[in-house]
Amino acid sequence: MTQYNNTNNNFEHELGWEDEITQDGAQFVSLTPGFYQFTVTNFERGRHTPNPTNPGKLPACNKAIITIEIETEEGIAQLKHNLFLHTSTEGMLSAFFGAIGQKKHGEPLRMNWNILGAEGVCQINKRKGTGEYADREFDNIKSMVYADEVDWSKVLNAHQGQAQPAQQSPQNYQQPQQTYQQPQTQQPQSQQPQQPQQQTFTGF
Repeated sequence: MTQYNNTNNNFEHELGWEDEITQDGAQFVSLTPGFYQFTVTNFERGRHTPNPTNPGKLPACNKAIITIEIETEEGIAQLKHNLFLHTSTEGMLSAFFGAIGQKKHGEPLRMNWNILGAEGVCQINKRKGTGEYADREFDNIKSMVYADEVDWSKVLNAHQGQAQPAQQSPQNYQQPQQTYQQPQTQQPQSQQPQQPQQQTFTGF
């Protein structure tokens, strides 16, 4: 994971005035509301400072700025997710670590922020912009889904390899049913010789 971060740092650098450029701008991807698998691609330590004119309920505290990528057939969407290190938002912290498989319901966890490359599932909805962007809608991370509660049949960008086990299990249960049915079909066959005897009596 550290190598992943170092690779990004080596790739992103200041350009000179006459440097050659080749990379086109990334295509904007708008997500359909629903559940998506994501990958954590960046993590920054920050600080939440309340607005003096509109402080809100959350006091000053540390915050984690998480960047996630969601890969779809249309392209890759990149979103930022703020996690505030405060007891009033402890549920959001638990949900994030639960989504990437570090925490389970009802069990304590000492937060480990070595999370680059971690994968999980989140629910995406739309939020309205503010100010000059009030007429636009933006993708928003509504919630994180605990890893053991993911319904892969509802994940819009689920990998086929992860969805297959849920599809194969019903077939495995059907096979034993077929083997139990075979003895039942053989029993009527053993009674078939009696049917011609009945036909001979009707013939007389």
